[in-house]
Amino acid sequence: MIFSIALIIMGITIYIFISSFETDKKTKDILKLKFLSETLAYNLQTNPPDYKIKKFFNDFNLRKIPLESVREEIEKKGKTILVVNDNYRNQIVRVFDVEGKKYIYVNMPYYNFMLTDKKDETTPVEIALIVGIVIFILLVLIYIMLLKKLTPIKKLTKQIEEFGNGNLNVHIDYSGDDEIAKIAKSFDFAIRHIRQLINSKNLFMRNIMHELKTPITTSRIMAETIDDEMTRDILIKSFNRMNELIEDLAQIERITMYSFTPKKDEYTLSEIFEKTENMLLKDKKHYKFNYIEDATLYTDKELLALTLKNLMDNGIKYSKDKFVEVQVVGRKILVKSKGERLKEDLSYYIEPFSQEEKRSSGFGLGLYIVSNVLEKLGYKFNYRYDKSKNENIFEIIME
Repeated sequence: MIFSIALIIMGITIYIFISSFETDKKTKDILKLKFLSETLAYNLQTNPPDYKIKKFFNDFNLRKIPLESVREEIEKKGKTILVVNDNYRNQIVRVFDVEGKKYIYVNMPYYNFMLTDKKDETTPVEIALIVGIVIFILLVLIYIMLLKKLTPIKKLTKQIEEFGNGNLNVHIDYSGDDEIAKIAKSFDFAIRHIRQLINSKNLFMRNIMHELKTPITTSRIMAETIDDEMTRDILIKSFNRMNELIEDLAQIERITMYSFTPKKDEYTLSEIFEKTENMLLKDKKHYKFNYIEDATLYTDKELLALTLKNLMDNGIKYSKDKFVEVQVVGRKILVKSKGERLKEDLSYYIEPFSQEEKRSSGFGLGLYIVSNVLEKLGYKFNYRYDKSKNENIFEIIME
């Protein structure tokens, strides 16, 4: 755009210069021709010697041309623009214009010839055009050079965008020692460092979850052999929660990866709710699905079922009557449960490991997983409290 504006401004400037020059030149030409014609007529009337006539021609840049060579052209295209008469009103000098070229015709006793201006080697118009062409070529060359310089930046931008979209194996090529090469080298180093950190984190998470599962499972089996029922139940409950925590961490690792993409397809509500029941593993007396029409949703069945499972699990766990209702209203899925209003805003509870002090059971990962899943699906997550019914209502808004 900058170069286009520069070229347009240059073109307008040259056009204005040429236009004003042509207008000014026409006025000056008329004055010059009038002066030459009158001076020539006056001097020739005195019958000067030839050398003075030649000197006059040279001084005013005039040259004689054969009359016959331009007669036909003047008769067909010529236009009289100036006439000089003698004392008897006879036309003795006439000036013709033939398509911009001026001719002075002298018709006097003893003199009969045609004059024209000697053409200048260069005129201001020609100089302006030459300068304009040179500037135009320079601007185009500079533009091409800048484009060539910017090409590595475009390539670098595409590679960074590819990395941002989840491709951790991007390698940024760079060569040279200019500023762009230094930037590319820095980005490549940063990408390799980030890739190493992510790989280390993933390896750590997988190893620690794998190593924890074995002792937890063994400890749970051992807890089954304890005779004290209360102690046995407490230990089994604790080991079960540890297993749930490991499963939650595995889900978080998978879902929160930047490269993770939901696998969307068309599913009915009944299919999604059936999948949710299979994940929940709770007695049906603890929950109810309430929907009028078995509508079809374009979504990821696994992720949406996981979201509902976590919300229902929290609702059953923390409600007064251990019951939760899932209701479908238009493009919203509502998860309702009886209980006290949340003390903090929803933003507090969607942080990992957030929970109220009184909630001794659970690790506070349920709503964190829900929030991340819904963000991946492109849905909104909302909470409100119905005071009249003493209900906590979590809303999944599918826009």
